[in-house]
Amino acid sequence: MKTTVSTTNRYPQEKNRVLNADFKASENFYQSDKILRNYFKNNVSESGFTYMNEKLERLGKQAAGVMNELSMLADKQGPVLVKRNMLGETINEIRFHPAYWDLMKIAVQSEMFRVKWEPKLREQFGNETQRLGFASGYLYAMSECGQFCPLCMTDGVARLIDIFCSEEDKARLLPHIYTNNADELFTGAMFLTEKTGGSDVGASITTATHKEDDTYYLNGEKWFCSNANADLIFALARTDENIKGTKGLSIFLVEKTLPSGEKNYMDVIRLKDKLGVRSMASAECILVNTEGKRVGNEFEGFKVMVEMVNLSRLYNSVAALGTSRRALIEAFQFLSHRITFGKNALEHALIRTKLTELGALNVANFYLVWRAVKTLDLADAGNEHETQLFRIINPLTKKWSAETGVYITRESMELMGGLGYIEDGVMPKLFRDMLVLPIWEGSGNIIVLDMLRAMGKSKGFAAICKEITRSAENNEEHGKWMKDELNKLIFFAEKLMTLSPEETEASAKPFFEKLTSLYQISILIDELNEESKVWILPALNWLIAKYSPSELKEVKPLSVEEVRGLLAWEF
Repeated sequence: MKTTVSTTNRYPQEKNRVLNADFKASENFYQSDKILRNYFKNNVSESGFTYMNEKLERLGKQAAGVMNELSMLADKQGPVLVKRNMLGETINEIRFHPAYWDLMKIAVQSEMFRVKWEPKLREQFGNETQRLGFASGYLYAMSECGQFCPLCMTDGVARLIDIFCSEEDKARLLPHIYTNNADELFTGAMFLTEKTGGSDVGASITTATHKEDDTYYLNGEKWFCSNANADLIFALARTDENIKGTKGLSIFLVEKTLPSGEKNYMDVIRLKDKLGVRSMASAECILVNTEGKRVGNEFEGFKVMVEMVNLSRLYNSVAALGTSRRALIEAFQFLSHRITFGKNALEHALIRTKLTELGALNVANFYLVWRAVKTLDLADAGNEHETQLFRIINPLTKKWSAETGVYITRESMELMGGLGYIEDGVMPKLFRDMLVLPIWEGSGNIIVLDMLRAMGKSKGFAAICKEITRSAENNEEHGKWMKDELNKLIFFAEKLMTLSPEETEASAKPFFEKLTSLYQISILIDELNEESKVWILPALNWLIAKYSPSELKEVKPLSVEEVRGLLAWEF
C-alpha cells in the first residue's frame, strides 16, 4: 500500500532563514576590492601591473575559496611537536596538517617572494618590488594570517642574506626563497626574544663560542621562536659576555641542515599554545652547541637585525589591514542580505553609522599602510627623503593599523550578532589572529619609544611634516585647517623634547595619535582621483570630524548607497 506524506503542515524551512535566499559572497577578493585595484593601477608601473595582475586574479579567487577551508583546517588542526621516535631518540620534529603545506604552496605560486628576489624580475621591477610582492601578501592575509608570519620571516631572512651575506651564500640560499616550487622553499625565522628581557633584546644571555672561521657554537634559550621549523634562522648571541646591552650582540645564520647533511641540533622544549595564529609553530627552543655562521661585523648584530625587524613591522601592518578588511567585508556581506525589524539591515541608521566609522578607518589604514610600503620601495632605491620618512612612519603605521584593526574586527563581529561569535564561521579566527598584531614586532609602548628615538635621531618628523604641508597646499577646502593643526603639533614636538624622560614618555602617545590622524588625512587627499573619491571623500569627512570633536549635534547618516561606495566592495 502506497503511503502519501502530507505537506499541508510541513515546517516552512524555505522561509525560516538567517539570510535572504539570494545571499552571495565574493568569489574573488581581488576582483571585489575596488580600493586595491584602483591603488594598484595608479601606483605601480604598467609593466608591473601587467606582470602581477594575472597572479592577483588567481590568488584573489583562491583567497575567497579554497584558502578558506584550508585556513580553517590549519587553525583547528595546528602543529604538533614529536619529541622522540619509538626508539627513544630525540628528534624534535614539528608536524603540520596537510592544509598547512597546501597554503604554503599557494603562497609560493603567488610570487610574493619571487617578484622581489628573482634576479631578472628584481632588475626589471627594482623600485616597486615591495608593492608588487605585498599586493599578493595583502590578499593572502585576508584568508590566512597565521602562515603570514612564516612568510614574513622568510622575506626578512632573504633581505638579510642579500644585504649582509657573502656572494657564495646568496647564490646558494636565495634561489630557495624565490623558487616557484614549494618543495624547494627554505622558510626563515629570527630568534631574538629570551626570558630575561622580552622586548628588551639587550638583556639577551645566549652565548656564541668561536669554532672556526666565521662558525660559532650557540648556547642559550630563545623564548618565543615563531616558525620554529624554519630552514634558515637568524639568531642573536654574545661573543663576549662582558659587553652588555645590544652593543655586545652579534648575529648568526643558523641553518637547519649542516653541510655534512646532519641536522643542526636545537632542542624544541614545547610549542606555544597561542590564542590565535594557531596554524603556525611558535616554540621555546634551547640552542645546544648549535652551529651558526656570524653575519656582519662582530658586535653589530642588533644593527643587522633591525633590517629584518623593520620589514617584519611592515608585514605586521599588511596583516592587520588584510585581516580587518576581511572582517569588515564579512559583516557587510552578511548585513546586505539580513532582514531585521521588517527591513534590510543596511536601512537602519545605527548600522550605517557604524559601517561609516569602520569603513573610514579601513580606508585611512589602507592608504597609510600602502604609503609605508611605497616608502620602503623608494628608500631602497636611494631616496633620502623616503629613507628618513620610513624611519618614523613604519613604526607609526604598525601601531595604528594593529590597534584600529582590532577595533574594526571586534565591531564587525558584533554587527553580525551571535553568528559572528560562532566558530563555524571565520570571524572568531580573524579576531583571535588579529589580537597578536598589536603585540608582535614591538608592542604599543615599545613603538612609542621607537618613534621618540626616531624624532631625536633622524629627520623623520621633518619628513612627515613636509608631506602634510604639501598636501595642505594642494587642497583649498582643508588646507588652512591642516596647516594650523600641523603647527600645533610642531610646537608640541619641540616642547616634548625638553621635558623630563618620564614626562616625555607619558605625553608622547596622544601626540603620535594626532600626528597619525593628520598624516592619514593628507594621504587621502593625495590619493584622490575620479574613481577613488567615492570612498575617500566620506572617509576624509569622517576623519576630520573625529580629529576636531565638537559639542553634541545632529548627525545625518550616509545613505545605503553612500555606505556601499565607502566600503568599495563588489560581490
